[in-house]
Amino acid sequence: MLRNEFRITASFGLDQRLDVFLTGNLRIFARSQVQRLIEEGKAKVNGEPKKTGYRLKEGDRVEIEYEEAPTFLDLQPENIPLQVIYSDEHIIVINKPAGLVVHPGAGNPGGTLVNALLYFYPEVKNLGAQDRPGIVHRLDKDTSGVMVVARNRKAYIELQGQFRKREVHKVYLGLIWGKMAEKEGRMTWGIGRHPKHGQKISVKTNKPREAETHYRVLKEFKDFSLLEIEPVTGRTHQIRVHFSAAGHPIVGDELYGRSQRKVKQPRLFLHAHRLAFHHPATGKRVEFTSPLPDDLKAFLEEIQEGGE
Repeated sequence: MLRNEFRITASFGLDQRLDVFLTGNLRIFARSQVQRLIEEGKAKVNGEPKKTGYRLKEGDRVEIEYEEAPTFLDLQPENIPLQVIYSDEHIIVINKPAGLVVHPGAGNPGGTLVNALLYFYPEVKNLGAQDRPGIVHRLDKDTSGVMVVARNRKAYIELQGQFRKREVHKVYLGLIWGKMAEKEGRMTWGIGRHPKHGQKISVKTNKPREAETHYRVLKEFKDFSLLEIEPVTGRTHQIRVHFSAAGHPIVGDELYGRSQRKVKQPRLFLHAHRLAFHHPATGKRVEFTSPLPDDLKAFLEEIQEGGE
């Protein structure tokens, strides 16, 4: 076990975010890796775990422990086809297919969206975290749909700020099991890591974080409902966890859903349909859409024929 300790002074670390401070003083880590260690409770301030955004105070004693120094990923450009909806010198808007991982990680050292971006848009290489250059938001591996990527530093900073301030409007199309009690509504359960199953996010957590999801029923079928879903916050697996907690998991969700029943389920029926934000260079409000993919449209036709 390796360990580092720091003491915050008026000229060293004062008022910095905990994750930013540790990333800057432990050069072997990417910021995402530091954030993961903090969330796992391996970084402490005055002997107590803190959140990644904790602002350091004079006299604080910061400690961090880790098994071994991580090896930086040697990201390689890969000629992976991308469906580009729009691009200019500032941004790239992509229609991400289901099955494509956004950035390298455990079990996915290559074959990701980031590897494709480095091939077609090598200028993103030094934008942001070392393991996810240019990436300002993510979609789960099995979620398809529209994503925006920054192409220069100004765009990266501007877009990050819009996501942080919740100025980006995101609309998903999702198919759930069953029918919602109300045609429109919102869910505000706090979510966080499951206390026993760390790979899962849950409303049953010891460290809930604010999460808000709005929905509107578009169409009801015999066993399913098609919804328009708007996540106000952007927590990991938020949509999937909220609908699972409501008793209506997303169809095809193997982690938070239910076993197959009367029909052969498709892959995860969750699609990022629309994305609106202020263009980082012009400030003009722009909106991009991605139509429902053929595999999901085919499943809707199948259940339509089965009766509503």
